[in-house]
Amino acid sequence: MSKVFEVRQGTSPVVLAFPHTGTDVPSNIWDRLNDNGKLLADTDWHIHELYAGLLPDATTVRATFHRYVIDANRDPSGHSLYPGQNTTDLVPSTDFDGKAIWRQGEEPTSTDIADRLAGFHAPYHAALAGEIERVKSIHGVAVLYDCHSIRSLIPFLFDGTLPDFNIGTDSGRTCDAGIEAAAKDVAAGAEGYTHVLNGRFKGGWTTRHYGKPEHGVHAIQMELAQITHLQTEAPPFAYDAPKADRLRIHLKTILTKIEAIALELKN
Repeated sequence: MSKVFEVRQGTSPVVLAFPHTGTDVPSNIWDRLNDNGKLLADTDWHIHELYAGLLPDATTVRATFHRYVIDANRDPSGHSLYPGQNTTDLVPSTDFDGKAIWRQGEEPTSTDIADRLAGFHAPYHAALAGEIERVKSIHGVAVLYDCHSIRSLIPFLFDGTLPDFNIGTDSGRTCDAGIEAAAKDVAAGAEGYTHVLNGRFKGGWTTRHYGKPEHGVHAIQMELAQITHLQTEAPPFAYDAPKADRLRIHLKTILTKIEAIALELKN
């Protein structure tokens, strides 16, 4: 089996995480997906490309496996992040539209889930935790910026159209107020874009698990509407370079400001 994560080490206090850009599915799992599942529609398409080079010294940690294998941004206990709301599980049984992704009779078992926790979820998070600790040892502080995207129209998950920038800090619990404010202010000032702070997406398990400002680790999630950087939010989910270039200007400003704040926090 190929490596389930990729790491690029940097010297910045900022660590970029990419839990949902991977499209690798082992053949024994792939064969159990139905035709709908094999579309891999719920991928965070091209997000690692979108952020590439924006903060040159940032560390990056990217899961290479697909979220249908196991979702690297879900609580390993299986506890829901959004009780009472539609969502997908640690190992999803449906896509974001509530449609089945597994062949009948081939749905993952509890044994499958345990195996995938050990083989995919745990190694990815061991790598991510290790990099957070490494940059914290350099600077005395670390900021985890968790990179996501999602279609802007998904009635199964939320009403209406999702804003372009969806910033999540678990209602301010996972990072210093200055980091939250920097991301919000840049998004609010980005002409032609919409934004929300702690709306439908308040930060997934990664943000909530690692974000411990009192211990010098800050975490923030950015969920981007895919219409901001894709040609269409449908197959083949092609990257739109002109759209992306406009968006990258604002993402670079957000990351640069967060890095500057982190360097101040260490003092």
